[in-house]
Amino acid sequence: MKQLAVHTTSIPGLLVIDLPLPGDNRGWFKENWQRAKMVEAGLPDFGPVQNNISFNQVEGVTRGIHAEPWDKYISVATGRVFGAWVDLREGPTFGTAYWHEIGPDTAIFVPRGVGNAFQTIEAPAAYTYLVNDHWSEAAQAQYTFLNLADETVAIPWPVPLEKAELSDKDRAHPRLADVVPVPPRRTLVVGGGGQLGRALTTQWTGRADVDVVDRDTLDMSDAASVAAFDFAPYGTIVNAAAYTAVDAAETEQGRRDAWATNVHGVARLVEAARAHRARLVHVSSDYVFDGTAELHTEDEGFSPLGVYGQTKAAGDLAVATLPEHYIARTSWVVGDGNNFVRTMASLAERGIDPSVVSDQLGRLTFTEDLAGAIDHLLEADAPYGTYNVSCDGEVLSWADIAQRVFELVGADPSRVTPVTTAEYYAGKEGIAPRPEHSALDLARIRATGFAPRDQDAALRAYLGA
Repeated sequence: MKQLAVHTTSIPGLLVIDLPLPGDNRGWFKENWQRAKMVEAGLPDFGPVQNNISFNQVEGVTRGIHAEPWDKYISVATGRVFGAWVDLREGPTFGTAYWHEIGPDTAIFVPRGVGNAFQTIEAPAAYTYLVNDHWSEAAQAQYTFLNLADETVAIPWPVPLEKAELSDKDRAHPRLADVVPVPPRRTLVVGGGGQLGRALTTQWTGRADVDVVDRDTLDMSDAASVAAFDFAPYGTIVNAAAYTAVDAAETEQGRRDAWATNVHGVARLVEAARAHRARLVHVSSDYVFDGTAELHTEDEGFSPLGVYGQTKAAGDLAVATLPEHYIARTSWVVGDGNNFVRTMASLAERGIDPSVVSDQLGRLTFTEDLAGAIDHLLEADAPYGTYNVSCDGEVLSWADIAQRVFELVGADPSRVTPVTTAEYYAGKEGIAPRPEHSALDLARIRATGFAPRDQDAALRAYLGA
């Protein structure tokens, strides 16, 4: 008897599964789909939502070749079929063919965009398949077809096609030379108007498969806006949107706004990603911690001090319910727009001598580096989960960084006066608590092959020094 095993094929993502078939004089039994065992064996956790059966009563019944906009898991309950698959996806394996006989002890996982066909070789054959999206006429309109008799792929049908039972539609499908390859699913960037959104736009300049939308197009804090947006084309969603007004979040209205975007909005994106089988990239913050640890790892428990941190922590928990997710946790973000570095450079040039907090410690993260890390995680197909992302190098205080900015723009760094957090905020109301330590442990992102830039080198480049 076969043991459960998963085998790769010449078509990327097309998998052959050996199924145990225990039996006795009464017949046999099989676990046709057993999520826990099969995922552990190497099948993707593809989330089937519909189960179909095609009953074929005579040998030679032939169906296909259809590439569909979902993943498919195939087996038979009775009889045997000759299965054939052709990669119709855009890319170097376009046109690659593979065939395999399927009985009750075999299953095939067919990824989206791979053309699928079969021929009955032992009748009657009950051909079963699970798919991870519901059939609809709109979905059927997205099928890509290939002629069963295409000479290029040269499938060796056991029953010659001139003697087989085919539909008129299947006889009329185009040859490979006339097939438009199935494009990869697109990437959506939410929050394109922010600093990170602009950096991602720059990072992916020249990519035709990326759509960047701003709040006017998709407002994640608005349930109606999310419900009206068509997520179907997207296989990757990058959430670059967030409510980041740390102090304003402590006000009555700010608290509502922070929760609306950072929690409810994120939860809506999670459900959209789940419904459309998309992986989700989300950006987190050092504010999910209270700052008592001098170096924060990805596995540290949440302990937010203020409303902003609480909403970011809640959003992270929502994202973590999605199997295919990346959380990029970052700190002290600097990009294209108003930020601490630009403010210090402006003060230096205008002759203003600031007092800057010296007892909050961390590292800067430039949006260029954050966008690069996100791109790396996606391109490297890194294991899903949380990754700390910031610049590398010496951990500094805000005052240290301000003095370095003054120095790099040609001003006297001694013009910056270091003060404690308590001194800086004395007499001010509505100030959110800040973590004392914001430095992030970067070992996990380094292990994927990404090398964070040194903080000082990045700062120099940003200021053109």
